[in-house]
Amino acid sequence: MKEKSSIQEIEQRFDKDVARFSNLDTGQLTTLDAKFNMELITEGIVRTHPNVEYVLDIGCGAGNYDISLLQRKSPLHITLSDLSQPMLDKAKERVDTINKGGSCQTIKGDFRTLPVADDSFDVIIATATLHHLRDDADWENTFEMLYRKLKKGGSIWIFDLITQDANALQEFIYKVRYGDYLTSLKDEAYRDHVFDYIDKEDSPRSLMYQLDLLRKVGFSKVDILHKNLCFASFVGVKG
Repeated sequence: MKEKSSIQEIEQRFDKDVARFSNLDTGQLTTLDAKFNMELITEGIVRTHPNVEYVLDIGCGAGNYDISLLQRKSPLHITLSDLSQPMLDKAKERVDTINKGGSCQTIKGDFRTLPVADDSFDVIIATATLHHLRDDADWENTFEMLYRKLKKGGSIWIFDLITQDANALQEFIYKVRYGDYLTSLKDEAYRDHVFDYIDKEDSPRSLMYQLDLLRKVGFSKVDILHKNLCFASFVGVKG
């Protein structure tokens, strides 16, 4: 297996990209349907949990999902987790501006070892984050951990890069169709740049793999929200 980026290398890359990730409209240009999925997830959270209070956002970036959620429901008690301190600082600054009467704490570091109690959260948000996991044991251990952190009846909301199980479909959907999209944003050199850092940094799994894993670790209800080529949003509810 090709050697992947270290935690430190990933942290350094995101430290330099706070401004881009602070924009609700353009923060994720390389991600298909980014704003649509953000609105779908945050509206879905409020409709599923009208009395939501405690939210954990892992890999929160500059806090776009938290801002979108707070525009629909506030105040909230939000815990932000990210590798990047500049991202955390910006996310907390933005959250505190509109989360009057709520609270916001930040945790810098690897979300796989979060120092938070089990059964603590109504909702976990995990967007463009889980693709950094590595082997199958890492994926399963992380999903088990996130399940434990939720209260009974709580839910996890995921939006991420995914793969296809069939090699021919992976080649077509990722290399051809997603590649065409990236080229349309700028040019072929930009497409190759994005593909290179995904190859170096990420280890995505298929949508079916992750849905099965959610059920395996205990989530009683699992739903797909949206899929477009190599990106999907989905949710698991803890029974």
